Amino acid sequence: MAKFTDTLTEAHQKFIQNQKLFFTGTAALEADSRINISPKGLDSFKVISASEVAYMDLIGSGNETSAHTLQNSRITIMFCSFDKRPNILRIYGKGRAVIPGTKDWSKYAAHFDLAKNTRQIIVIDVESVQTSCGYGVPVYEYKGGRDQFDKWTEHKGEEGMKTYILEKNMKSIDGLETDWAKYAVEKKLNN
Repeated sequence: MAKFTDTLTEAHQKFIQNQKLFFTGTAALEADSRINISPKGLDSFKVISASEVAYMDLIGSGNETSAHTLQNSRITIMFCSFDKRPNILRIYGKGRAVIPGTKDWSKYAAHFDLAKNTRQIIVIDVESVQTSCGYGVPVYEYKGGRDQFDKWTEHKGEEGMKTYILEKNMKSIDGLETDWAKYAVEKKLNN
């Protein structure tokens, strides 16, 4: 049976620390817009407190989480065990993107070993936590991380990454503005 708590317990936090993969889920308010579910890896998720978590979000071909949380802030994070002890943990909350150079950046960046391709940090205020059995999740063995992202980042270079953000991360696939679009206007980045 599913169990709910208002905050992350010590057992929840220990479970999270042992996971190599998590998923994010967000949706816009418009009924015809796409729901986004995105897998995340690396050492990118941190528990800030029992009621606040954050993850380092890397530059990618889309920026759905930023667009959706800017519009309505709803976000779900899901961890599931792939080892012999089944478990699923979902964090429901309100999220926001924190962009490098903005007011809260230093506060949250201090929790991470930032990658060169860090686009933003998604900060989530925890509203509830749900655990469930996970009996239907298959058992998998973790073999390691991939190196393609680092190679891609090195190939692009710092200026290439900035250009990529301006070209690919200003709007969601449904045309919704992201936090980066607001930031670019404020800082006059796309002139």
